[in-house]
Amino acid sequence: MNVVILQPSYIPWRGYFDQIRQADIFVFYDDVQYDKHGWRNRNLIKTPHGAKWLTIPVLSAGVVSGRVPINQIRINRDKPWQTGHWATLRQSYSKSPHFDRYAPLLSEFYRRDPLLLADFTIELTIALSRELGINRTSFVRSSALPDITGTRTDRLLSILQQLGATRYLSGPSAQSYLEEEKLATAGIELEYITYNYPEYRQLYPPYDPQVSILDLLFMVGPDAPHFIWQGQE
Repeated sequence: MNVVILQPSYIPWRGYFDQIRQADIFVFYDDVQYDKHGWRNRNLIKTPHGAKWLTIPVLSAGVVSGRVPINQIRINRDKPWQTGHWATLRQSYSKSPHFDRYAPLLSEFYRRDPLLLADFTIELTIALSRELGINRTSFVRSSALPDITGTRTDRLLSILQQLGATRYLSGPSAQSYLEEEKLATAGIELEYITYNYPEYRQLYPPYDPQVSILDLLFMVGPDAPHFIWQGQE
């Protein structure tokens, strides 16, 4: 049983979806502290004028002090961010080969008026996963799991054991803090995923491998898996 645990993000890059594809169960780690300058509410796209952040505005009460978990972060609904994000995507990608293929799905999401950040980003991530042909993976939120205890590695281990994981897949950055011996003692195999993806044509050079998955989908459409997992096999 392969399990991946990642914080929900807004229109993540392709490495995020690579991890989803390799998981039997993918856990949205949504009840940990919100990181103000992370990827929870923003991501990068390419535009004729260079890389641009698309940022969902959130209400700041409690965020600065670090007391609010991700699943309680509220979107600032006083700002018409949906209109701006969709307009920017259309302006930047309307001439891409596969924009029309994904426009109906995205325009439907940007017509929504969500209250909570995690609800929007998680639902959109699942929808994009299905567009990539990822149908075997099951999704769960950590906030929906009972009796999760501990901090850091102990908390991850609590989730893994509750889900019956035999293998934990993690991004390489976790090597700096993950207590690997605790997983080994629990009989859970640990694998660090290597990100090694081929380049693809982008509208606005130079090539940037770190932008949102939307860039890849708009440019190569149903061939996107070739530039993620199939490109590594």
